[in-house]
Amino acid sequence: MTRVRTRVGPQSLTGGRTLDVDQLLDDPHTGIIVCCGSGGVGKTTISAALALRAAERGRNVVVLTIDPARRLAQSMGIEVLDNTPRPVAGVVPTDPAGEGRLDAMMLDMKRTFDEVVESQATPEKAEQILQNPFYVALSSSFAGTQEYMAMEKLGQIRADAQRDGTYDLIVVDTPPSRSALDFLDAPERLSSFLDGRFIKLLLAPAKGPARLMSAGVGMVTNALTKVLGAQVLRDMQTFVSAFDTLFGGFRQRAQKTFELLQADGTAFLVVAAPEPDALREAAYFVERLSEDEMPLAGLVVNRASPQPLGEVSAEEAMAAAQRLRKTNADSLTAGLLRLHADRERLVERETRLRSRFEAAHPQVPTAVVPALAGDVHDLDGLRQVGALFAGERPT
Repeated sequence: MTRVRTRVGPQSLTGGRTLDVDQLLDDPHTGIIVCCGSGGVGKTTISAALALRAAERGRNVVVLTIDPARRLAQSMGIEVLDNTPRPVAGVVPTDPAGEGRLDAMMLDMKRTFDEVVESQATPEKAEQILQNPFYVALSSSFAGTQEYMAMEKLGQIRADAQRDGTYDLIVVDTPPSRSALDFLDAPERLSSFLDGRFIKLLLAPAKGPARLMSAGVGMVTNALTKVLGAQVLRDMQTFVSAFDTLFGGFRQRAQKTFELLQADGTAFLVVAAPEPDALREAAYFVERLSEDEMPLAGLVVNRASPQPLGEVSAEEAMAAAQRLRKTNADSLTAGLLRLHADRERLVERETRLRSRFEAAHPQVPTAVVPALAGDVHDLDGLRQVGALFAGERPT
């Protein structure tokens, strides 16, 4: 069974349950919100809008983004986002006597990896590791490193917040990835790589029982030397030798991060667009989160077509447009009627798609965020997204 947090409001227009966003944000027990979804569905905007709304409702919030386009910094009026939380100016509490603040940061993958090394090793050992060419390549571009470091940074922020009382809510914008939940797999995958006995056997000097395999190991080493080059292999050997004392620490940290994601104070929001492929990906997310026993708060359908204000159906609008065309009457009105019909059909299509998802996953509450007329580029835009997210009518 999927662990769905009971943050639901009335039924939606499609008959499913509506996610009560403000109740989720106001609950002091909610300490972490993880926004996940496939690329291009607006996770960064949703994450920033949630963080801003929570701050203006009195929470002390930090939002962590892994957005390569740096739209978050622009929309929050910050010149540079980096691995250090930066205060966002212009947060206006909804309660004049209330408090609340918002900081924002962008993951620096290599710097976060460096911080892990520096915290686990002596200064001399850390310097040896940080200067190693193999480590530089691993920390900058190894598959899964970004996802691992996003979760590592989440763990760091959470530990610091609990120690110093800085934040009571962390909002995480997960890395864009074609493989939906790489950030869940990455800690175990990377720590397993670094802790791999096979690598240590190949690269460590033959001693003890390994002497029995020295001939085979020598053949493999010779083959690697031909493929990689002697210098690269020496760099790998030096790295593994220096890193040997930290192997166990990575596995323990990965396990603690995974347990943090499973904790009751964490809430996952799956973000999707109102398109067949995006909702199929969302269904996969929901099922995978269920398998890993992650607490799911709900689905966010982002950039949905706004509901038409009139009561004229698509069929009626098209029929009227055809009558006007046949009589050579007002062509502008006929064109507007056709546009209205197209919009009605688009809304009907999106509603059917959401209905199918809700029928397959009735336990998952949904919030629908209508598309805005333009891009979000400032705090006012994020406020508008947050208001729509919470079900408020646009002003």
